[in-house]
Amino acid sequence: MAALLYTNPESTADDGQGARPLHPGGGANQLRVRAYNERLVLSLVRRNTGLSKADIARLSGLSAQTVSVIMRALEKDGLLMRGDPVRGKVGKPSIPMALDPNGVFSFGLKIGRRSAELILMDFIGKVRASLKEAYKYPTPDSIRTFVRQSVEKLSGGLSPAHQQRIAGIGIAAPFELWNWVDEVGAPAEDMSAWRDVDLIATIGEIVPFPVFQQNDATAACGAELVFGLGPNYSDFAYFFIGSFIGGGIVLNQALYTGRTGNAGAFGSMPVSSRSGHSSQLIDQASIFVLEEMLVREGRDPTLLWRDPDYWQQLGTTLDIWIDHTARSLAIAITSVCSVIDFEAVIVDGGFPRDVCARIVDATRKATLKLDLQGIEPPHIEQGAVGSAARAIGAASLPLFSRYLLDQNILFKQMN
Repeated sequence: MAALLYTNPESTADDGQGARPLHPGGGANQLRVRAYNERLVLSLVRRNTGLSKADIARLSGLSAQTVSVIMRALEKDGLLMRGDPVRGKVGKPSIPMALDPNGVFSFGLKIGRRSAELILMDFIGKVRASLKEAYKYPTPDSIRTFVRQSVEKLSGGLSPAHQQRIAGIGIAAPFELWNWVDEVGAPAEDMSAWRDVDLIATIGEIVPFPVFQQNDATAACGAELVFGLGPNYSDFAYFFIGSFIGGGIVLNQALYTGRTGNAGAFGSMPVSSRSGHSSQLIDQASIFVLEEMLVREGRDPTLLWRDPDYWQQLGTTLDIWIDHTARSLAIAITSVCSVIDFEAVIVDGGFPRDVCARIVDATRKATLKLDLQGIEPPHIEQGAVGSAARAIGAASLPLFSRYLLDQNILFKQMN
């Protein structure tokens, strides 16, 4: 489901797998969809704040005159802003350019099996505001209510002029929300209601701007690619540990989603259980495993989602979970890297940063204990985006659909 996330979205038609907008030409934002060369200039400036007109012309292959015309138009539309002149030894001073943070805004909605989050993000990827809601399990009605109330509240924090610059809302949600009923402890009839829900149409009924959708783990991977460690690596595998573990694949600086949009479904990978029996990674390295451990101890697992400080009180239980998660991750990483020679593996999740750091450290150690003959060990890194990666990836959908270009196109352009 990544067709419009970091590809060149000149067409907004839905091919059955891609994120499609409900209102491709309308919505509150009246800024026109940018032409290719304008997107190219905006994307180059986004990746390299401080570029001068001459730099942009060199990197884009466009003439200096063309770049000047484009930059004047983008400045007039409030998308680019000038920095202070930089004087060299000879000639006129150069003017560094940057994206105007207030040029465009977008919403990102993460729908998880234990919590929902809505963020308001600006044009440079900064989260301006966010609202969260924890629950035992999601229902279509509860999500509609959350979105309606949260969009109204977050929009109200913007000036009327800035409200007109909202490009849309992106949704990051798991494939087949109705699955794993027993694991989340939800009534089958409540979760089955999701089978007949078209999220794009449902959310489109309550917001006045374009709506896009993406698989949640793929959206998180996209956020890491654009706003995190992605620029450091040409290829990497990405694991995101939420209620259930998922992931994404980046090849040649672009998301690879596969034939059905399900590439990077690492949760289905076979690993060993604690007893040594064959199992799937989703059953060994997911937060719901920690929830089950807490329930057996008579402790409240809902605080994992409601109170981040609660993680620090888990003591030995958290230690055991981290150790087993790391050992299972190490097996999965070795398997993944035996198929594709990834330069790096990035791990992130819906928990405090120090917990993520401990998981990454333990995973590095566990990987070195495995038989790696014939495999070049990858760099195993902690994700830079953090627990909001799914919502941030979702908020990127409208931006890339209307204003920016594919990471892969830029990578080729600059090399």
